[in-house]
Amino acid sequence: MNSKLSKIKLLLMDVDGVMTDGRLYNVPDAAGNMVETKGFDSQDGISLQWLNWYGIAAGVISGRVSPATAERARQCKMRYVYQGHIEKISILDEIMADCALDRDAIAYIGDDLTDIVIMHRVGFAVATQNARPEVKKEAHYVTHAPGGAGAVREVAEMMLQAQGKWDELMRKYEVTP
Repeated sequence: MNSKLSKIKLLLMDVDGVMTDGRLYNVPDAAGNMVETKGFDSQDGISLQWLNWYGIAAGVISGRVSPATAERARQCKMRYVYQGHIEKISILDEIMADCALDRDAIAYIGDDLTDIVIMHRVGFAVATQNARPEVKKEAHYVTHAPGGAGAVREVAEMMLQAQGKWDELMRKYEVTP
């Protein structure tokens, strides 16, 4: 597993059920119109910024369109943000052409059936703890944490450890191993 993780230069993921717990909240705006929002894990967010520091890009491919997702992607400095795409293969092809990376340099985190086709086409496929059984079966790794509660952080830490960056990060925060 570490040999696969040591090659990763791009982490892609689904949003609902991966970056969030999958719950969608409809709340009224100032005019009384219903708007959708969702909650993101703060520790997942900082880990995506760490990846960026070490030259590992991140991105999302989501079936839903959400301003909350766009804002979270901006906050986490994601390079790729694709929303409204249930059919994800053409999006992966577009991203691969843009970043000029081989499939072995890409990891993907998913939780639902629409993610399996991407998982088959990347070097390291991850399912969240809350993923469908069919998704877990296709993954190289299943997180201990569920989506929206540290699953992304878990994968980011594993990547940084496999690439020899974790100890440097710990020293930056004055954490002794």
